[in-house]
Amino acid sequence: MSTSQIAFLKGHGTENDFVIVPDPDNALTLPASVVAQICDRRAGIGGDGLLHVVRSAAHPEARDMAAEAEWFMDYRNADGSIAEMCGNGVRVFAHHLQRAGLVEQGGLAVATRGGVKQVHIAKDGDITVSMGRALLPEESGTVAVGERSWPSRNVNMGNPHAVAFVEDLAHAGDLLSAPPVSPATVYPEGVNVEFVVDRGPRHVAMRVHERGSGETRSCGTGACAVAVAAARRDGTDPAVTGLPVTYRVDLPGGTLTITEHPDGAVDMTGAAVIVAEGTIDPAWLEAARG
Repeated sequence: MSTSQIAFLKGHGTENDFVIVPDPDNALTLPASVVAQICDRRAGIGGDGLLHVVRSAAHPEARDMAAEAEWFMDYRNADGSIAEMCGNGVRVFAHHLQRAGLVEQGGLAVATRGGVKQVHIAKDGDITVSMGRALLPEESGTVAVGERSWPSRNVNMGNPHAVAFVEDLAHAGDLLSAPPVSPATVYPEGVNVEFVVDRGPRHVAMRVHERGSGETRSCGTGACAVAVAAARRDGTDPAVTGLPVTYRVDLPGGTLTITEHPDGAVDMTGAAVIVAEGTIDPAWLEAARG
């Protein structure tokens, strides 16, 4: 860990908030314990996760994507663990790059552990991320909260999701701990769990427990998983109808628009905001490093 000051920014996408650490040359070492301290809401800066901004060519996990995408989103959960993808994070990541003058309005490719994601930055500030195709493993599980349980739909958006349709979002409980999903063998590396209610035609609302972060105000990949699961439940699967389908997904932090196309591609559209920037005190970092 460098003893020099480290720049950071704070941003959010539908109130899914992140600490952004620009590090184009991948010069920083960010062990899980330090990331967890930075994301701590009382003793650190606070965030649902950390966006480590690195040029793909400078990161060993992204070098093979450098020809397609100049920038790599090295995403970390709030507990310091590494995650494959974060849909809201990609929007905030892209907004930061544009704000810093590193990319322009229009199309942009971003490398992630879930593959290269295509992004479009619109004039009105909304950012659309092509989230790729959902995978729908046949084996699903049962989600439980207290004495209640529900069947869930297994949807993979580059990271795993268990989507449960419920009667009332309050049935999700406090979501302070991960809701049990059985059998555990379905999700050997853990899972993000979404609880979903209907609000109207092609309009749903959700709460989510994100693996490694707890309940968050929003989850982009989770919103995509919910829209895909809802389309299958509602008989509007674009692969069957031949028509794209769009769902409005309300989250505690705002609304995302999710469109699935007949070829399986899923687009997510929403806003991204940068709220602050500064430097991390080197002495604090050294103490966090322990």
